[in-house]
Amino acid sequence: MTGMLIVAALGGNALLKRGQPMTVEMQRSNIRAAALSLATLIEAGHRVVVTHGNGPQIGLLALQAAAGPKDGQYPLDILGAETDGMIGYMIEQELRNALPEGSVLATLLTQIRVDEHDPAFQAPTKPIGPVYDEDTATSLKEKHGWTFAIDGAKWRRVVASPEPIDILELDVIAMLVERSVTVICVGGGGVPVFDSGDGKLAGIEAVIDKDRASALLAERLGADMLLLLTDVEAVYTDFGQPSAKAIASVSVSALAAVSFAAGSMAPKVEAAAKFVNMPGRTAAIGRLEDALAIVEGNAGTRIEAGDGGFRYRP
Repeated sequence: MTGMLIVAALGGNALLKRGQPMTVEMQRSNIRAAALSLATLIEAGHRVVVTHGNGPQIGLLALQAAAGPKDGQYPLDILGAETDGMIGYMIEQELRNALPEGSVLATLLTQIRVDEHDPAFQAPTKPIGPVYDEDTATSLKEKHGWTFAIDGAKWRRVVASPEPIDILELDVIAMLVERSVTVICVGGGGVPVFDSGDGKLAGIEAVIDKDRASALLAERLGADMLLLLTDVEAVYTDFGQPSAKAIASVSVSALAAVSFAAGSMAPKVEAAAKFVNMPGRTAAIGRLEDALAIVEGNAGTRIEAGDGGFRYRP
């Protein structure tokens, strides 16, 4: 299948793998590998809109800001915009290097409207930054008032993750896509803004889930596929257990009966399910380096509409 419009969402942990040092060199190396994988989609004839996470990066910036003078501390919307510029710049540059000469790309800072009264502000769930041992997490909580949640055997800071309502730059993105521009946008779920009154916009302290924002973008653009790329080769039942099985394809209805880890696979599954509930839409989840194989149905997990059951990979 060729000629599709694909929204390809790169997970923050796919760009900076768990436990890796958060150096520019390490991130660029991972982004270079991501660009090579994305380039295979474009060279296969697909139009691609790239979104990306920023959880590790925005958490690091917040930590650096908290360690500096008080006038150097910025809210999460500003830090999100900073990370979007940094990551978008590297993705665009490495993707340009991976594509034939003359390819046209653009990175677009994207504002996403949220509701300031969203219940998410009272129950932070979005993980950002590095993982910590319990003693360090407790110390940071006492020092900065941050909220932490268990992440595997470690602890990680969590922040509010309100539902994305509207993409303010949607018309610009659509115009660029129509002109065959490969667009990098909705970085980190987009910069969260709200209506502060009289039609005026203001930033708000939050980090929008990148997968939900990507699903909204794919829906509004009329994309054929939502491709959620991460560091795990597929969605698994009983993940981490001896009985774990990699899912090749599954219907939305069957998937609804299975629970997944909040803050990691759950948002991807929810975003994929929401997107495919519209006719003619397909979603898939899998490993970043397998992007083309996932699109062709030879890797990852494909999520489909209807009432079918699970099909597992050998």
